[in-house]
Amino acid sequence: MPELSRPQPDGREAPPDDAAAVNALRSAVMRLSRRLKHQRVDESLSPTEMSVLGTLFRCGSATPGELARKEHVQPPSMTRIVAMLEAKGLVRLEAHPDDRRQKVVTQTEQAEAMLEESRRKRNAWLAELASGLDADEWAKVRAAAPVLEKLAQL
Repeated sequence: MPELSRPQPDGREAPPDDAAAVNALRSAVMRLSRRLKHQRVDESLSPTEMSVLGTLFRCGSATPGELARKEHVQPPSMTRIVAMLEAKGLVRLEAHPDDRRQKVVTQTEQAEAMLEESRRKRNAWLAELASGLDADEWAKVRAAAPVLEKLAQL
């Protein structure tokens, strides 16, 4: 199976050095992501539960169906995740303002505090890693951050 590469505007296969860059990027992002996941404040929450709380923080209250779409999971799975988060006091279900058949999921202050502490811990860990970079490497990481954010949103 050929390496994934960035397609050229005319549809031709990318040069081998682009394929190598894509492979290196994938590998580095996956390893860094795995290491970041270990920097959790609350070990009782799954990565999926943390992701749902992060989505609620970024996007605001949402129905379970909206959360399922944003998290790329099936609605029944999201219903179970929301129920577990509610049982832990991290979200509350409220009546939908326009549709009585729907519920809206809102994170609690407890969830906000936990997310903030998690962000602090992960940021401190990344800052410690970054302290091992020289000024040129750090400048490249800073310049790459908005581009990586754009890739994460595509």
